[in-house]
Amino acid sequence: MKKLIETIPNFSEGRNQAKIKKILSCFENARGVTLLDHHKDPDHNRLVVTAAGPAGPLKNAVLNAVDVSVQSIDLRKHKGEHPRMGAADVIPFVPVGDTSMEEAVALSRDVAKEIWRRYRVPVFLYEESAADPERKNLPDIRRGEFEGLAEKLKDPKWKPDYGDPVPHPTAGAVAVGARMPLIAFNVNLDTNSMAIAGAIAKAVRHQNGGLRHCRAIAINLRQRGIVQVSMNMTNYVSTPLYRALEMVRMEAGRYGVNIMGSEIVGLVPMDALIQSSAYYMGLENFSADQVLEMKLAE
Repeated sequence: MKKLIETIPNFSEGRNQAKIKKILSCFENARGVTLLDHHKDPDHNRLVVTAAGPAGPLKNAVLNAVDVSVQSIDLRKHKGEHPRMGAADVIPFVPVGDTSMEEAVALSRDVAKEIWRRYRVPVFLYEESAADPERKNLPDIRRGEFEGLAEKLKDPKWKPDYGDPVPHPTAGAVAVGARMPLIAFNVNLDTNSMAIAGAIAKAVRHQNGGLRHCRAIAINLRQRGIVQVSMNMTNYVSTPLYRALEMVRMEAGRYGVNIMGSEIVGLVPMDALIQSSAYYMGLENFSADQVLEMKLAE
């Protein structure tokens, strides 16, 4: 397999179609890069792009998209349910096929350096790219969001890896790093109570004693009149999706609340879906080798 890298940059714009289209065009028009998926949401007010390609073309596409975001997104006016500290909020790189994690880390650091040099947006390195163990965890880096960023950067402990300790006035800061595949998995509840969603998210997430490899927050889906437990599953092998779903269901039952449905944002490894299918169907001794498309792909 060719050496490819996947990127899943998140931009703080999920409502303005013209801005979204301009960001997507940076990937659609990049030779050698494939736009695999995009997901926009007006309540989150966020655009999640999934693209893949060789390191060089992918770097150029990402930098062009960051350029668009810096020019068009003003976080002083931005409102949305999803935590954010930057116009281009987070840019992860995931090794694919024969690509090593070291190669993904090298690309992430190259992109981070260029973001500061070209656009004067300070950059934090996270996950496998982090130089400091305390910088590995994205929620720690983003805590305080854009509104608290200027004060946060006054602390020498939070000096950016690239750039001055002062936020870009409209584009904030960005986290860039290399990591293994992550699944953005959301569960919608038949209530509009943020207190209930917050309690469930707290019970589910690892930080508060819940599931390992699970990060969770409560989101208000105002346009639908419901709330959501929004999760990032950082290791679907150790903590499968069905386990997260069933724990949300169990905790929701304490409040007389039901699950309305769930969604996956972006792409998902087939193995993660096979795990859940095998669980809910009670399949014995089932493996990916029994999936017709998998065999044909071989």
